[in-house]
Order: sequence, then C-alpha cells, then structure tokens
Amino acid sequence: MRPRHLAGDDDELADRVADTLMEVGWSTWTTARSTLLHLSPRGLAGAEWVRGSHDFLLGDLPVAWHISARTCAGSAVMEWNAYFTTGTPPEAIGDFLLAVEARTDPAINYAGRDVVLDALCALGWARDLDTPHSRVWDPGMSAGFAWGELPELVRDSDPRPDLYGWQAWAEPVIGEPYQWTATFSASVPHDLVAAFAASLASPIPVLRRNPPENADGRLFVTPAP
Repeated sequence: MRPRHLAGDDDELADRVADTLMEVGWSTWTTARSTLLHLSPRGLAGAEWVRGSHDFLLGDLPVAWHISARTCAGSAVMEWNAYFTTGTPPEAIGDFLLAVEARTDPAINYAGRDVVLDALCALGWARDLDTPHSRVWDPGMSAGFAWGELPELVRDSDPRPDLYGWQAWAEPVIGEPYQWTATFSASVPHDLVAAFAASLASPIPVLRRNPPENADGRLFVTPAP
C-alpha cells in the first residue's frame, strides 16, 4: 500500500516499533507509570510508549511514542525530545530510531535544516511557494513538513522561549481531523529528522490490513509478492 505517509499504523504502532528496537538490542522495562521504556545499548537514547499515561495531545491526537537523547549515559538531562501520535507510520518511526542508534552522539547536530527539505524533495515532495525554506508538501497536498514555532508542552534542553523545531502531519481531508502528527524539539539533529522524513516519503509500499478510512481514494493497493 502506498503512499506510506497516508497508510496509518494498522493499530500496531506499539508492537511494530518495539520489534524494531528489539532487533537492534535495545533493553526494555516497565516504568513506575506503567509505560514501556526502551533504552539504547549505549544508554544515550530512550523510546517510551506513553499512550494512555498522560493527556499530552498534538493536533488533538494522543502522543504514543516519546523519544529522547542525551550527551552521556550518566546524564539525567535529555537534550532533545520527539513525539509521535497514534496513526504515524511505524516504518518512519523505526527508521528514525535506527538513525539514532547508528549515531555515537545522537544529541549533536552536524547538518543544516536543508537536509530535511532536500530529503523530501528528492522523493517528490515540493517546497511551499510562500515559505520555500521552511515548509514542504506531499504531491497530493495531504501531508506537510514544516520548521516553525512549537507547541508549548514540547520540551528541550535549550531554555530559551519561543523555540522553533520541525513538525509533520497528515490531513487527508482538509478541515477534518489529522491522521497523525509528529513534533521534534528544537535541538533534534536535522539529519535524524531527515531520516524520518525520507522514510515517510519513501515510495516503497507497506503492508496494511486496516487502512485508515480518512485516506479513502488516496491510497493505492499493491499486491503482496
């Protein structure tokens, strides 16, 4: 099924992402809040399944995965945070986490913002005519990726107010509820965001048993091999 960014999560977002992390050796335990926390082998990154544990909403959707990273394993301070709601394609979250895992220093930024925009444009997305340096759209104008002001509850190690960061979303029908949203705090390295973006825009079909109803007419079914 394609496009990937409208294919939903098949109601398996927790299991699909957790399986990816298990394959690369992340450890897992249940927290005191009854959430499921996965920790990278180096201890520099964590991914927590938080759906149902709090009322944090993005685009009126519950946050399901909260991912964070720090500069050293002994630090209690998380340098950045990323939040993904229900409905986000698990392949994109998985590829984001694999990019985090591949870094020996996932809290350090080495690239500029254009790496995100370029990754999307290389896969057929287009820059916004009015804000070409900060926003791109998918070919059907049903999903977007933008650099701008962040929601108030998004946390980052940088204490300055009114920080900018990346946000992505799918809105198959304009004016109706979002299918999913993703938000990256100001300090998330741009190359890691680009890994999520490239996976999101990938033309490779994904397997789905229960495609989202609000994407009717925008999804193409590819027979399984």
